[in-house]
Amino acid sequence: MKHLHWKTIVAGALLAAASGSMLRAQQTVPDLILTNGRIITVDERFTIAQAVALKGERFVAVGTNQEIAGLAGPNTKKIDLRGRAVVPGMIDNHMHLMRGGETWTEEVRLDGIDSRKQAVEMLRAKVRAASPSQWIYTLGGWTHHQFADDKKAFSREELDEIAPNNPMALQEAYYRTYLNSRAIQALGLDKMTETWIGRDGAGKPTGIIEEQGTRIIAAKIPPPSRQTFEASTLAMIKDFNRAGLTAVGSAGCPNDQMEVYRRLHRQGQLNLRVFCIVSFPAGNPQQIDTVLPQIAQLKLFQGDEYLNTTVYGEQVYQPVNDNMLNVHPDTKPQDWVQLGRVLREVAKARLPLHVHATLTASIEGFVDQIEQVDKEYPIRNLRWTLIHLDQITASQIERMKKLGMYTAVHTRPTIMGGIFNEIHGERSYSMPPLKMVQDSGITWGFGTDTTVVNQFRPFTTLY
Repeated sequence: MKHLHWKTIVAGALLAAASGSMLRAQQTVPDLILTNGRIITVDERFTIAQAVALKGERFVAVGTNQEIAGLAGPNTKKIDLRGRAVVPGMIDNHMHLMRGGETWTEEVRLDGIDSRKQAVEMLRAKVRAASPSQWIYTLGGWTHHQFADDKKAFSREELDEIAPNNPMALQEAYYRTYLNSRAIQALGLDKMTETWIGRDGAGKPTGIIEEQGTRIIAAKIPPPSRQTFEASTLAMIKDFNRAGLTAVGSAGCPNDQMEVYRRLHRQGQLNLRVFCIVSFPAGNPQQIDTVLPQIAQLKLFQGDEYLNTTVYGEQVYQPVNDNMLNVHPDTKPQDWVQLGRVLREVAKARLPLHVHATLTASIEGFVDQIEQVDKEYPIRNLRWTLIHLDQITASQIERMKKLGMYTAVHTRPTIMGGIFNEIHGERSYSMPPLKMVQDSGITWGFGTDTTVVNQFRPFTTLY
């Protein structure tokens, strides 16, 4: 597999190993050596070595157990891997990192929990630790289809039993939210008339909120104090590191949250490389008039190897944004013309692009506009990427290859496969069409789009 372009900055540029040889860095005494393992170097020959030595944040040698052991000094830490594998840090090319950090420790995160019984016990534990009337919630990263023991959805009655004295909201990606009676009361759903509120035969709210209302309900849950953002972010990063993630593309990097990340970086606490994906919001032609000069003045790559802003995206013109849960988007021909204005300015400014497209018709609209832009401002070597691509076709891939574009594929069916099957039928079994993308020869890479519409664990994605 070819790896994705501007994201492939890995800690220490892992191990330029040669078969049967050892790299030394001026005979530096390492801080740490790992021996008796399977060191997967990911060099051009995919060399697998026995041992590796590290100094600070850099790999300084790779070779046999005997070669690496000979580098150790009196203070070198030694770890016998006992045959275990060592891999480079994984890179998630697209996630909503900073938004996730806002609530990470407040939520009951169900990423990777494959037992409904265990999920219920986690909810009960959170209730036991909560103060009276404190909200108990999770804001995505799971669906009930992931549970192997019982795929039953949650009901108001069950959530009332779990949390009789606390409002509870379980948001299932952006598909549904399940509420208990306390949450219904706190939100005043009885007095609301929105069609996305599920109701019983008597017109009373059932506690089920359909897709159109999930974001509205999430916004009504009292947010954590801003003072908790740093601690919550560090806990989230620790979970990511534990899962194997060391670098991410972050969709959206608000200035106030970036300041926290910069401080963590200065203090040596940022154990994650963060590459920001930024854009200027535009929802109509008049707003585009304002945005175009901002694009022309945007300067990327002003940071360093740990924290940087590297690409324009994810949303570049709101009217063309699509949604896998809505198979008939209300996009008009003039919307694509307006998108072309934005894309032309991005190309003129020679900026990389990383932009949302999921449905076949939407991907077609983007490729059509990009082909027009390319005639005036060639985009080859600018690293323009379409992302998600659940329904990309072979012909669209070929057109993208001719333009010199890339694909960032996001395996959201790891949790949303059941939902996609309900909505898209048989086609869901090849969404995204991984074999087609791989066989096409286009440069591509993986991401999750976590923390709402997917779980975050890279080895689940790879599997």
